[in-house]
Amino acid sequence: MIALLQVAGRGPVDVTDMILRGNPSTQVILAITALFSLLSWIIIVWKLAQFRRVRRQGLRFLGTVERAERLEDVYKGVMRLPESPYVAVFRQGMTFFNDLRPGALRPEAPPSQGLSEAQLQALRLMMEKEQEEQVEDLSGGLAWLAVIGGVSPLLGLLGTVIGVMHAFVGIGASGTGSISAVAPGIAEALITTVGGLVVAIPAIIAYNLFVRRVNTYDGELEGFASEFIGALAREGRL
Repeated sequence: MIALLQVAGRGPVDVTDMILRGNPSTQVILAITALFSLLSWIIIVWKLAQFRRVRRQGLRFLGTVERAERLEDVYKGVMRLPESPYVAVFRQGMTFFNDLRPGALRPEAPPSQGLSEAQLQALRLMMEKEQEEQVEDLSGGLAWLAVIGGVSPLLGLLGTVIGVMHAFVGIGASGTGSISAVAPGIAEALITTVGGLVVAIPAIIAYNLFVRRVNTYDGELEGFASEFIGALAREGRL
């Protein structure tokens, strides 16, 4: 934010001094926007770390799947990996399939009867439910970024309107409308708008980027669930 403002006839004015000597309403609104800014950056840093971790986990998971030849091998490799959305969806599918056909995934297990249409649909629903839960977890905090990005400019505008009202009340009380009398009050009123925009812009940018990232993960999990069903079909388990 610009540290100094040039006010006609008065030279440079320090913005910090204007805030400290400003109207209580302006100070309250700036304090709220400052809290919003702190919260938004905490969420941004948290989500960046979370998505980076999930991406690393996804690469390890896909590497394990690609190296395995059969579902039994995939299961053994995946169960050694740390918890991740990919592992959770795979484990849900394998657990439900084992419940329907106990022991069918053992190497020495004899051929078993395939799943019925109703059982296959139930398997899909179970994996979709787990997928939705994982996506919901990845979406945590994004709603707050949307709220901050939408509310902060409105708070800034509210502070500006209140500040302008105070400025005009002061002009009416002093009986003069010169630029030297009007400019300080208007400049002080505009500070809240600047503050609201400074908070909202990074929050909105981060929100849109994170939503796109979540949608990418959602598509990957959905594709993997379909591949899991396809693997069962290729190995004659359906």
